[in-house]
Amino acid sequence: MASKAVMASSDDQPIKKKQGPGSFDGVVAKWNEFSRFLTDVRAEMRKVVAPSRKEVQVTTSVVIVTVFLFGIFFFVVDWIFRVGVNALLGKLGGM
Repeated sequence: MASKAVMASSDDQPIKKKQGPGSFDGVVAKWNEFSRFLTDVRAEMRKVVAPSRKEVQVTTSVVIVTVFLFGIFFFVVDWIFRVGVNALLGKLGGM
């Protein structure tokens, strides 16, 4: 009975080749995988478009203006919190 169960379970699995010191199946498979990767990289790099000088200038100016606006916003919020905390501590007998 036990031998039938072992034979039945071994029939379900595909036969694997023994990989000895002279077997290059794994190396060939890795090389094929690597060459497919390089082909995919080349295909994606062909889709890349460099921005024009005008686009770079526009996006740079948008970033600079945004940084200044966020700086002003955080300065105002920080000032409001500072005034509020100082007023609260003053009423509680702190500062």
